[in-house]
Amino acid sequence: MDWVLALDAGTTGVRTLAVGADGRPGPMAYREFPQHFPRPGWVEHDAADILAAALATLGEVAGTLRDGGGRIAAIGITNQRETVVAWDRRTGQPRHRAIVWQDRRTAATCDALREAGHEPLVRARTGLILDPYFSATKMAWLLTEGGVEDDGDLAMGTVDTWLLWNLTGGPAGGVHATEPSNASRTLLYDIGAGAWSPELADRFGVPMGVLPFVGMSSGRFGVSVPDCAAGLAVPVSGIAGDQQASLFGQACVEPGQTKNTYGTGSFVLMNVGSTLPSPVDGLLTTVAWQIGETVTYALEGAVFVTGAAVQWLRDGLGILASSGEAGPLAESVPDTGGVVFVPALTGLGAPYWDPYARGAVLGITRGTTRAHLVRAAIEAMAWQTRDVVDAMTAASGRAIASLRIDGGASVMDLLCRFQADVLGTEVRRSAVRETTALGAAFLAGLAEDVWGDVDDVAAHWYDDGRWQATAPRAEIDAAYAQWRRGVDRAQGWADTEA
Repeated sequence: MDWVLALDAGTTGVRTLAVGADGRPGPMAYREFPQHFPRPGWVEHDAADILAAALATLGEVAGTLRDGGGRIAAIGITNQRETVVAWDRRTGQPRHRAIVWQDRRTAATCDALREAGHEPLVRARTGLILDPYFSATKMAWLLTEGGVEDDGDLAMGTVDTWLLWNLTGGPAGGVHATEPSNASRTLLYDIGAGAWSPELADRFGVPMGVLPFVGMSSGRFGVSVPDCAAGLAVPVSGIAGDQQASLFGQACVEPGQTKNTYGTGSFVLMNVGSTLPSPVDGLLTTVAWQIGETVTYALEGAVFVTGAAVQWLRDGLGILASSGEAGPLAESVPDTGGVVFVPALTGLGAPYWDPYARGAVLGITRGTTRAHLVRAAIEAMAWQTRDVVDAMTAASGRAIASLRIDGGASVMDLLCRFQADVLGTEVRRSAVRETTALGAAFLAGLAEDVWGDVDDVAAHWYDDGRWQATAPRAEIDAAYAQWRRGVDRAQGWADTEA
């Protein structure tokens, strides 16, 4: 059978997953890499560590497939978005540790740009907001504060670009490229024109010459060089940022189709088709992917804390022995007993974008138990998802027919049932939990004719559970109103950003 290798370079580790031509996952390997925190609010990775983990997992999975007689048709790459790598084209060595998407060192720069009146231009061109989350101010910091010199040998890019360049030869002719879903997260890419913006590059102080070529999300970028790619000479034919790859891996290929990944936080993305929408307050507009000449856009809402709230109940309060205990404990009570938990532990993301919000637990009585608190944390995942979905449906004019879900918390049937009730729509859980890797494989395999077209890809997606809304709408709407009262009380709590 033909296989496609998906190289999934996440924030804490790298996974290689083999996906068969039948759309089902096969062998997988995973390696973590070190995290570096040189100062409070700073987060860095050694790009060489990321590459080493990628090569180790590629080699392990490729070896397993070879032993079984499988043929590797393509490699796809998906990656932690916004993280910036700077390296020397001549030596292949990183010139500084990679600055990670979580890093906040350029917050003052973003504030200054906002105060100077640059955010309307940024919103119009990129669909984003001025925030250190994105790549451009990281690149500028490396050039002005990080000792990185634009000397003609400097290359910059996101993690996908670094891996592609190395796999395809590195200093001996590696391909320096990216694609629109990653480019659209840099604050430098005009998502309407489909090109790097010289005007934005000038505003941020990033030389155009250090930026990669922007190809298609599904298309051959090059062929891996065996000496550089764990012995593989295979087309590298699909790239997408992790959340866009998950959207494609969930086969959300039609406008209005929406997915949510329940991880430490949650990312809700809605396919809004090939017409670029106007900027929407509280949401980001991003490129989902480009296949051929067609660019597909998405609305995105980032929820900062979902699974992390359960981790806090476990590690911070000690009321859970393990995260796996959360579902059964929450199921042991019929409801939250009136408790509302707003998990704004690091502020609130979409659609509020309030860094001064703080966590709040409301409605506690003498009858409140740890089961009620845990159930309130799980229900908060669903309420926060409704906040984002309501904003998306209002902006797009499309009501979602169903929500496709994945991520660690999606294993809890309670959450799936409650999410269906909260949204008043069907919830479908992907049978393949690693939808990010699956999407990268689909994009690469599509370019190499493992799958014929987008409809063929969609036909290979399948679920392992479906839930329909059953609760009375009046009951749900009343509970949602109570949730919003809780959010109101949590907002603006801190005087300064923590």
